[in-house]
Amino acid sequence: MKTKLFSRALACVCALWCTFSVAEAQTMTDRLAASETPFTMPFEEVVAEVEALFDVKLDCRNFDPKSLTLDFAASRIRPYSLEETLRNVLMPLDLKWEQNGRTIRVQPYEYHRRVPADGEKLLAWLSAKYNNRAEWEQRKEEVKKDALRILDLDPFVRGLKADPDIRIGQITKHDGYTTQNFALETLPGLYACGTIYAPTVKLKGKAKRPLIISPAGHWPEARYRADQQYRMATFARMGAVAVDVDIVAWGESEHQLGIEAHQAPYAMQVQVLWSKVVTDWILATRTDVDVNRMAATGGSGGGTHTLMIALVDGRFSVLAPVVHLVSHFDGGCPCESGRPVALAAGGSAMPELLAAVMAPKPVLTVSDGGDWTHTYPTLEQPYLHRIWGFYNAQHNLRNAHFADEKHDYGPNKRMAVYRFFADELGMDFTQVDETKVTLQPHEALQTFRGALPEGAIRSAKELENLIKTFK
Repeated sequence: MKTKLFSRALACVCALWCTFSVAEAQTMTDRLAASETPFTMPFEEVVAEVEALFDVKLDCRNFDPKSLTLDFAASRIRPYSLEETLRNVLMPLDLKWEQNGRTIRVQPYEYHRRVPADGEKLLAWLSAKYNNRAEWEQRKEEVKKDALRILDLDPFVRGLKADPDIRIGQITKHDGYTTQNFALETLPGLYACGTIYAPTVKLKGKAKRPLIISPAGHWPEARYRADQQYRMATFARMGAVAVDVDIVAWGESEHQLGIEAHQAPYAMQVQVLWSKVVTDWILATRTDVDVNRMAATGGSGGGTHTLMIALVDGRFSVLAPVVHLVSHFDGGCPCESGRPVALAAGGSAMPELLAAVMAPKPVLTVSDGGDWTHTYPTLEQPYLHRIWGFYNAQHNLRNAHFADEKHDYGPNKRMAVYRFFADELGMDFTQVDETKVTLQPHEALQTFRGALPEGAIRSAKELENLIKTFK
């Protein structure tokens, strides 16, 4: 009943008129009197009272409400204000909420996730800091400098193996492209593994090819999944050298560290280090790559690391982050938000960091209606469009939005990126035909296949001990 919550607590301290039956009041009074903590209520009962009082539904599916209790619950209710009630009841339990009609979604506080309204306020606050190109340029340098400080990659760079072990697999020929696996020692005993997809069409004269680096995201099957193979192979068929890399503690890296290491505090730094070291290695060993036509793309967590490689390496001229980088979500994994770069320069956001790194260069963002990027066309894109406008380069900022799609790097999203890269990197769009791509089993895209070389790190503990020596 609506007043049950109030009566249960207040009956312990004063006699007030209650609107429920005497029998029920006596039962509750007896229970309260017998309780060692009479002011404490199970959270489930608090939820029921709030729902009844305000005629709403509290959706608590993202956590176990049975595990929670709330002290002084009755005193927290404001019968005249649902908003104040939610604030008083949920915030002490570190819960947050988002209302959609009569349904209120309740979930534990997440450092990396906010609601779109928060993103709107944040972008408005950031926009007020710069009203012209000169003011933006000053802010841009502050954001980049502080983001690099927060990322703190320098100790890992100092720890790189001076004479690394490099394992190169055989070249496998396919229809219009080749694949070649590699394992590149980075920190002593720690290997970054990936695959190079390259065109079979021979270059003429002094011509060179674009380079596309693609950090993997968090989807099952990692970089071995079908959509990644379609994309990488098609980039190669279009004329680019395309390189992907395992994410930390996934793929072959899992054999070295175990999957738990993906949640480690150093995961983001190692992931960025791998993207940087692999890029440097490709540029140092291949004579067919054009350093003036370097691009990166990745989806979800790979979208974060698409931005991170551009942050630490200014040679990237084109980016295509997919289904990520909005103002109200910083990425929920330590590998992409363990170092809080979105808080740079007194408080930033992933879109501002994207602008600081790339404006006015060409950027394509890909979004959809089925994940957090549903706000992109109406919230983040106008904010970024204004910044690119400081350079009269609005045409370099594009967005492909798929309102009826969900969180993936699916066919329509890949097609948008193919067109964008063809335009910006001079690639051959006529070679876009995913039926020509040979999907390979996981083992065919691996170098070690579980048989690690002598001297390789074989546990997260080994890596952590190594990191201590150069941190």
